[in-house]
Amino acid sequence: MERRAAFDEASSQLDLFVGAGGAIAARDAQDLMAWPFFSLAKRKRVRPIDFRMGEVTILVEATAEHGMATIWDADVLIWIASQIVEARDAGRPTSRLIAATPHEIMRFTQRSTGKVGYERLKAALDRLQSTSIATSIRQASSRRRHRFSWINEWRERLDGRGRAMGIEMIIPDWFYEGVLDRALVLTIDPAYFRLTGGLERWLYRIVRKHGGRQTNGWSFDIEHLWLKSGSLSPCKRFAFEVRGIVRRQSLPGYTLSLDRPLGRERLNFVAIPVDAFTAAMRRIGMRPVDKSV
Repeated sequence: MERRAAFDEASSQLDLFVGAGGAIAARDAQDLMAWPFFSLAKRKRVRPIDFRMGEVTILVEATAEHGMATIWDADVLIWIASQIVEARDAGRPTSRLIAATPHEIMRFTQRSTGKVGYERLKAALDRLQSTSIATSIRQASSRRRHRFSWINEWRERLDGRGRAMGIEMIIPDWFYEGVLDRALVLTIDPAYFRLTGGLERWLYRIVRKHGGRQTNGWSFDIEHLWLKSGSLSPCKRFAFEVRGIVRRQSLPGYTLSLDRPLGRERLNFVAIPVDAFTAAMRRIGMRPVDKSV
């Protein structure tokens, strides 16, 4: 009862935002793509991510009950970012208080829409709500930290007869402000949701963030990538798994390669050229036409 009263009090100060639904482009927040905010493993992680690089500091802490929010849980945040950006670009008002149906989220993120999928979504919402983040990113001083959870609060919506109508979520200012900034959001390939490995998903996001559509691509030292991932795996294991991803060429929209300049292994990635029609179809979540038939 106390938790419900607290949600009612917080939500009474916000207008309710309902997403557009339908076939819209998938958008991701660049800050989340570039830095280690999520567990890359499906097994429960409680050990914190304590990351420092230059003036950037990130501390991600989990509870023993739920564990740390995973990179698969971040699909909910991608859905939220996509809905907010779509509404903003259409001139519709947005809010940190968001209403949705589980079916909308699961369909957008290409998940099973059955009972099991619904239970997994609720578990993801619990991890997103219970994971605590403190970061200097987008703060006026590197010594200043903004502390928040990915979802401040969430609850199931019921009609007058107690039947489920969907869910309501309140997202933090830090995430909301980043999504509203046009310079801090990127469109991602819907095929991202079909990537099954945590490292694969993380690698796609950082490749998309840094590689973009640059003709000459981008490259990263493997050890530097390992540090940025926040992974609990040793660097040797991390490098082994990256080599497997390079062999499979599984990241949509990019060609990967490895080399060893000066004896240090580097990952190189270059965007695969696409025609305008294919790019437009991908932006709205449709699969490109197979021209080989």
